[in-house]
Amino acid sequence: MGTFNYSDEKFADIQMLRYKVDGFENLTLKQKTFIYHLQEAALWGRDILFDQNGLYNLEIRNILEAIYTDETGNESDKNLDGFREYTKRVWFSNGIHHHYGCEKFVPGFTKEWFVEHVKKAKVAIGDERLNTICDVIFNPDVMQKRVNLAEGVDLVKTSACNYYQGVTQAEAEAFYAEQKQKGDPLHPVMYGMNSTLIKKGGEIMEERWTTKGKYGAQLTKIVENLRLARTYAEDAQQQAVIDKLIEHYETGDLKAFDEYSILWVDNTEPLIDFVNGFIECYGDPLGLKCSWESIVNFKDLEATKRTETLSSNAQWFEDNSPVAPEFKKEKVKGISAKVIKAAILSGDLYPASAIGINLPNSDWVRAEHGSKSVTIGNLTDAYNKAAKGSGMLQEFAYGEEEIGIMEKYGDLTDDLHTDLHECLGHGSGKLLEGIDGDSLKAYGSTIEEARADLFALYYLADDKLIELGLLPDKEAYKASYIGQMQNGLLTQLVRIKPGDNIEEAHMRNRALIARWALEHGKAENVMELVQRDGKTYVKINDYEKLRNLFGDLLAEIQRIKSTGDYEEAKRLVETYGVKIDPELHSEILERYSKLNIAPYKGFINPVYTATKDCDGNITDVQIAYGEGYDEQMLRYSKKYSVAVGQEISTDKNK
Repeated sequence: MGTFNYSDEKFADIQMLRYKVDGFENLTLKQKTFIYHLQEAALWGRDILFDQNGLYNLEIRNILEAIYTDETGNESDKNLDGFREYTKRVWFSNGIHHHYGCEKFVPGFTKEWFVEHVKKAKVAIGDERLNTICDVIFNPDVMQKRVNLAEGVDLVKTSACNYYQGVTQAEAEAFYAEQKQKGDPLHPVMYGMNSTLIKKGGEIMEERWTTKGKYGAQLTKIVENLRLARTYAEDAQQQAVIDKLIEHYETGDLKAFDEYSILWVDNTEPLIDFVNGFIECYGDPLGLKCSWESIVNFKDLEATKRTETLSSNAQWFEDNSPVAPEFKKEKVKGISAKVIKAAILSGDLYPASAIGINLPNSDWVRAEHGSKSVTIGNLTDAYNKAAKGSGMLQEFAYGEEEIGIMEKYGDLTDDLHTDLHECLGHGSGKLLEGIDGDSLKAYGSTIEEARADLFALYYLADDKLIELGLLPDKEAYKASYIGQMQNGLLTQLVRIKPGDNIEEAHMRNRALIARWALEHGKAENVMELVQRDGKTYVKINDYEKLRNLFGDLLAEIQRIKSTGDYEEAKRLVETYGVKIDPELHSEILERYSKLNIAPYKGFINPVYTATKDCDGNITDVQIAYGEGYDEQMLRYSKKYSVAVGQEISTDKNK
């Protein structure tokens, strides 16, 4: 077969990778067929995310693809080069805003060139509508940020995401506050997670995302393929999971979604599993609306022994956490963890993907029924292989000792950090009775990610991991501490443009942890920023004391989460997680530019082909890896697209 090529093309700030689905060929025909139908259900949801990310995204994508596949002229035309890069970026980000930084892309081609080629490609669009589309693409004052988290402004009105129409932040918050007051305080549903909030004729109402409502065409296709998959499910409970998810899609009932989540959490025996639904809320500035995503996967049996060791000791980790007793769970329930191999990625997990997942997100479901955690092993493997020899470690590590530690232990501790973060960190602690899980508002996602990261960092240095056979010695954890401090203080800045603040929740979390630890460790010189030959490095002087600092911050972050302390959450995030030193930023960008590597990575999916007999029964499913990025994106748009109703927005901020 030859050597598997993990790396593919580069464009803008992105490197495309491939992931290998080892073991698929050894699955039974029934298992392969189950995966085939589930991946079809996954791919049919792609357009939902495009529309959620912005009102005009699908229409813009269709126009770009019409031009892209048309005869576009002189290959030396700089407008053509800029257009191709812009189109690739729109595909990657599922819209016209950066997938991580949320800022709108600046076209590398002129408005005149674009209009000329829209007409040349014979795109069916009137002049008035074309002017609107041009305004959205080329006017820097229109739809500036997909998600705006800046303090002191209306986050709904200044965010371009397509979750709210005609309402203000205050109106949206009041609408859902009233719903929560009327609901079950002990078992609250995730209000607003699957709807667009709109104002019509002065009345505020929800437009639910169901097979009969908004995104009905996409959800109907998803349901059709879920029903096909159901026949090949591995047990009766997995069939019940699919049935309840279909009920949720057909009715929009939020209680049905909680019931689905409970069934899904309890269904731990099958080899194959999947996520398909409105899941994460990072794309909503208020943290209420959930973006659509899907992943189909199967268990890596050997690697899962590592995560099962952690999950079977979950109560020990909870009991020995440095947080106050009143914020700990008396009895940890239903924690399951596994290492998986992704078979397909879609929606908010494609092309950029998480490397670990912990679900469900409902606080009461987690408290009473537990959670399911996964580390996506074949994605982390692809990342690790692509990173070898990049020069990043040598450029930013303080010295040879740190380089040696990272090279020896870095991959291992990265995997364990993900395991601890997803499996135990997100599943730890509890809210005090009567505390609303959404009380931290725009700061909630950052605080939650910091809580899980700190849990992982604190326990990576614990002798318990050596006792459990998960780390080889007391030196190994240092790789994670070096990586955390180096990333939070220095290297993650390569993802941000000069003059911008940190916006994304995971990046804010990492900055918060690192900067807080740097400041609070100054008196004892726990760590420092060192200048050498005009370059800045992170030097850790006392790893044990750094661990204690992580424990102190974890205790405070858990208190904030458990008590719903919005003001302190705001203070911590705004003080440590947002602003950037411009001189340091300039230095890091200059050093990074010389390495010629992309700060962001994403994945090209494998292609599954079903062979059928004359009666239409699947007799085999083959997997292939040769499809190019452009080829895949154009095929998905052609095969898995149906119209989404769109309205012309008159709000220039939107």
